[in-house]
Amino acid sequence: MSTSPDSQCVRVGVIGGGLMGKEAASAFGRWFALLDVPVRAELVAVADLSEPALDWFRQVPTVRHLSTDYHQILADPDVDVIYCAIPHHLHEKVYCDILDAGKDLLAEKPFGIDLASARRIVDKIAATGRFVRCSSEFPFLPGAQRVIAEASSGRLGRIIEIVSAFHHSSDLNPDKPINWKRQVKYCGEIGVMGDLGMHVAHIPLRLGWKPRRVFAQLSQIWSQRPDGHGGMADCDTWDNALIHGELDLGDQTGIPMRWETKRLSPGATNTWFVEVLGTEGGVRYSTAEPKTLWTFRRNGNTQTWTREDLGFGTPYKTITGGIFEVGFPDVLQQMWAAFLCERADALEGRFGCATPEEALASHQVFDAALRSHKEGRAVEVN
Repeated sequence: MSTSPDSQCVRVGVIGGGLMGKEAASAFGRWFALLDVPVRAELVAVADLSEPALDWFRQVPTVRHLSTDYHQILADPDVDVIYCAIPHHLHEKVYCDILDAGKDLLAEKPFGIDLASARRIVDKIAATGRFVRCSSEFPFLPGAQRVIAEASSGRLGRIIEIVSAFHHSSDLNPDKPINWKRQVKYCGEIGVMGDLGMHVAHIPLRLGWKPRRVFAQLSQIWSQRPDGHGGMADCDTWDNALIHGELDLGDQTGIPMRWETKRLSPGATNTWFVEVLGTEGGVRYSTAEPKTLWTFRRNGNTQTWTREDLGFGTPYKTITGGIFEVGFPDVLQQMWAAFLCERADALEGRFGCATPEEALASHQVFDAALRSHKEGRAVEVN
């Protein structure tokens, strides 16, 4: 099946015309590259408080409605789906407005500023019956798909350890001006966990690996940053978070699982990785080596790690040749394809976007991490 002009057209509106809104516009502009997607995506409306931000979207030929008031695009009957990328403290109000307006939603993580907010959003989804998913791109990488398949195969034996992590180094420079992600009133007390946490939670939660107990180590490295006006502003969010979890699987109890989210990881530009180790096999993938998959096998006394060079093996086929490497714009488009196909009941067994329940579960883990850090002990995940 290939995408064609006769495919179902889904008209998308964007609230928040920043980086991710532009990436969505780019993904839709290249939609014809997808070969087996029964729906088409078309960006028709954008809302942002900034007129200069809206100006960028004037070059997108399908956009017909630009507004500084998001309520106007919610009232637009030509909009079917909303993608919303705004600061965390606005999630609950705007997401609920979107749902009350009868629109489906691809929401940015973390799905509310805290656990209570996430619960109210999930309750609103249930009350309105709208189709909602949470943005999470990295599982659509070919290497990540292989990790998921291997972890689900039963070939790994008894699980020894699981690590899921997202590292970058954008905050190492203390002279970098502050922004909303570095202030609790906008980002939430969970700090870096809210900013990066869904990236590390999505695959474990999809595999049924929710920790029952966690011990967290949260770090704040810089307490102030330049405010952009010649002064200094308080920087009161967590920069790095290590969540050490205990997982029960079948007859195994207390399996170590670690989720890492770091804004201060020297040398890491934007590195996402996942590793699952077992007594019979293991698998490891990192965007630091984007074409490389490592797999482990034990055969008697022989233990072997094997390196495989991956090609363009995305869940949804494209015009791109299989020998080429995959980049972030590609997997973002794959995520959108998964969202729209699942919405159309055409996922056909492929990996799906993060669900509201998974977003809520991630908040439960982050909330437990905050309690663990405050109390200096391991705590149960509620």
